[in-house]
Amino acid sequence: MKIARNLPDLHAALDELGPVGLVPTMGALHRGHLSLVAAARQAGQPVAASIFVNPLQFGPSEDLARYPRDEAGDLAQLEQAGCDLVWLPDVATMYPPEAASTITVGGPATLWEGMMRPGHFSGVATVVAKLFGQVRPRAAYFGEKDWQQVQVIRRFTTDFLLPVEIVPVPTVRETDGLALSSRNRFLTPAERQTAPALHAALTRAASAIGSGDAVATSLDVAKQELIAAGMAPDYLALVGAETLEPLERLTRPARLIAAARLGSVRLLDNVPVD
Repeated sequence: MKIARNLPDLHAALDELGPVGLVPTMGALHRGHLSLVAAARQAGQPVAASIFVNPLQFGPSEDLARYPRDEAGDLAQLEQAGCDLVWLPDVATMYPPEAASTITVGGPATLWEGMMRPGHFSGVATVVAKLFGQVRPRAAYFGEKDWQQVQVIRRFTTDFLLPVEIVPVPTVRETDGLALSSRNRFLTPAERQTAPALHAALTRAASAIGSGDAVATSLDVAKQELIAAGMAPDYLALVGAETLEPLERLTRPARLIAAARLGSVRLLDNVPVD
């Protein structure tokens, strides 16, 4: 496995490997990230992963320093997973002092996480665009756990005619339904027992809506379930799968999305609604 920490080394490695499938990460890897590597490998191409904790997507009230980091552990996992190249840029490489441009995103970026975390998706789009320019991948792989993020990346990639296929990969879960996340390590043992209630509530609501129950009623029941479990919902909504616009009725492909706070951890999840 090749490791590159500067652009000349990155481009030299890419010249040897040819077009790659890219797995962008912020490190603190888990089985969800490794499923992205596996999906990229299954496409029959060399696989490159990036590790960069992107300061541009953290808001003023969000603790960038608290985000978990484990470079040695991450590299060991990537090598075992069959990754061919790891790109480890520093902040000065990604955001040199003379840099003057960022990406402004609209459409699916405007609601939900976009409202809760102003500037977040601009930071995501900017760093992903930079990674695309640096690595020049043929495809990039993103987990469906961050459903809104995937739609934002799809939208700006299409809008800017970037020659990268965006490949969503299904959410990886624990056996009790909890979506894997690097932040799950901050859950206390008691909170870890409670956390699967988010997926359970979403699953029940999706089943009810898919069976013809009223959307508003189903969402209210799910919110009350979360509150009863000790969570504080930021939002829980039925949205268009691509646009993220709220739906009052199930009239097109849809997704139930939710964010809820449990102790010091903010959990995100989503499920399809058939």
